[in-house]
Amino acid sequence: MRPPRGPNRSVAVPATAGTQASATSEFPSGDNALPQFWKRWCRGPMGPGLRRGDQRMSDEGLPHNLAGSSSPWLVAVTVGFAAFMEVLDISIANVALQHIAGSLAASADESTWVLTSYLVTNAIVLPISGWLASTIGRKRYFIACIIGFSITSLLCGTAPSLAVLIIARGLQGITGGGLQPNAQAILADTFPPAKRGMAFAAYGIAVVFAPAIGPTLGGWITDNFTWRWVFLLNVPVGILLSLLAGRVLTDPPEPVAQRKARLGAGLSLDYVGFALLVLGMGALQIVLDRGQEDDWFASAFITRLFIMSAVSLIGFLVWELRRADPIVDLRLLADRNFAVGNVLMFVLGFVLLASTALLPLFVQALLGYTATDAGMVISPGGFALMLMMPVVGALSAKIDARWLIATGFVGCALALYSMTRFDGEIDYVTIAWARVYQSLPLALLFIPINTAALAAMPTAKSNNASAIINMVRNIGGSVGISLATTLIARREQYHQSVLVEHATSLSSQYNTVVHGLQQAYLAYSGSVVDALHRAQAQVYAMVQQQAALLSFNDCFWLMAIILAAMVPLVLLMRRPPAGAAPALGH
Repeated sequence: MRPPRGPNRSVAVPATAGTQASATSEFPSGDNALPQFWKRWCRGPMGPGLRRGDQRMSDEGLPHNLAGSSSPWLVAVTVGFAAFMEVLDISIANVALQHIAGSLAASADESTWVLTSYLVTNAIVLPISGWLASTIGRKRYFIACIIGFSITSLLCGTAPSLAVLIIARGLQGITGGGLQPNAQAILADTFPPAKRGMAFAAYGIAVVFAPAIGPTLGGWITDNFTWRWVFLLNVPVGILLSLLAGRVLTDPPEPVAQRKARLGAGLSLDYVGFALLVLGMGALQIVLDRGQEDDWFASAFITRLFIMSAVSLIGFLVWELRRADPIVDLRLLADRNFAVGNVLMFVLGFVLLASTALLPLFVQALLGYTATDAGMVISPGGFALMLMMPVVGALSAKIDARWLIATGFVGCALALYSMTRFDGEIDYVTIAWARVYQSLPLALLFIPINTAALAAMPTAKSNNASAIINMVRNIGGSVGISLATTLIARREQYHQSVLVEHATSLSSQYNTVVHGLQQAYLAYSGSVVDALHRAQAQVYAMVQQQAALLSFNDCFWLMAIILAAMVPLVLLMRRPPAGAAPALGH
């Protein structure tokens, strides 16, 4: 049973071999546990289990195997595939946009709203998925998400027009937003601490492998069948997963009792907080997704959305901290490990998705690869990450998570630094191995970050904590992709202007190259003027290629610096309790 709690009462839990004790055995509860800044705004009670002294149930007290008569690993496979299906749909449709635009008589710019609508609604639902699971019931909500995701996928695959497809994709983002955080919470309650490392390694394989395989699978399906099967593929998978989930999943007794008590006292929805969240996250996602295309703040549309997002999110922060029953429990960030863990997860999402977007763009724009071949460049890294996950799952219970995190950031920074030496003559094998070298240290980050951030998080807060850290990772990925594409465009312009200054008739090297090319073209053309123009055009094409190459190198360099800067931040985290297993996250 949990230790008693009350105002100004110390909580003491004996550290036993089967108990996940926190770093200290006693810590003041109540509002005295809050830093001064938080106490100024937080009117309502913190609620049970936020503070370091509030412990999880002992191994004997936790209902670890909530699979009933089913195997816990069957639960892991079921929720892992559900999360895989949802994450896959973020990247699998990217390579099909041109086909979608041509099939539905739309422009390339209009077709990008197929991605934007999904990301906007997904970003809105993610932070409130913990509240929805606690209110509806985790099993019921999880199965409803699978069924809803399958139905909306069917609508996407049969959409007769672009407008219908955009609406269906928005609904798909709403229904899929609860799959990832609830899958994590289910695994946390199904497996005992000793086995959670391997359980979350298996789950991590599904989640991190999806972005890597998505472009390749999407390109293959689009090239060999039709873009509609990118969405229709989810329907049979969803039917199977909903049937499995109904058989193997069971809600924990404690959240069930809490839900009944809440519903019995009358459900109170935070309408103001929800409205501010919808406006803030929706506007922010549109700004990040459309900013570069609309030239950022040169566009009145982007400027208005940015102001709306900033005002709404600041208002949301203030409102939620002052509310006793918030829709998103931001008070969890008062825990230092959880706050730092969210920053690290933001950077991880930033680098992972930015590099995943940049490498296919690099080989397509500069090396002439097809969409399928571009996907094959990053797939080996996904397989390497998949193979490393079980190893990290075993290590996370034996080695201080902070050392694993620091090693992962340093290793990934070095791998990205090596990518700054890419040139226009690089081959497939070199790029694929560079991605593998980057993926191996990334495997040291997913599980250890969650181990350090969430080891002391109480079971009652698992849904909310998982929702917050997933939201932060997704925002990091959106920011990473947006910043990378913007940096590519701006730095290419800069490098081109610098290189053009040296490509003039005053440069002896320029004159030598142009003269040599002119003589070569003169052999196929009887006109000296025509040969000169063709030679100058080729030199300009070379300048453009080198400018683009240098812009990609700048992006890799920036990501390497950001990763290296995270290493000192890891030292701010408290040492996780001995033997702590990954509580949540992926």
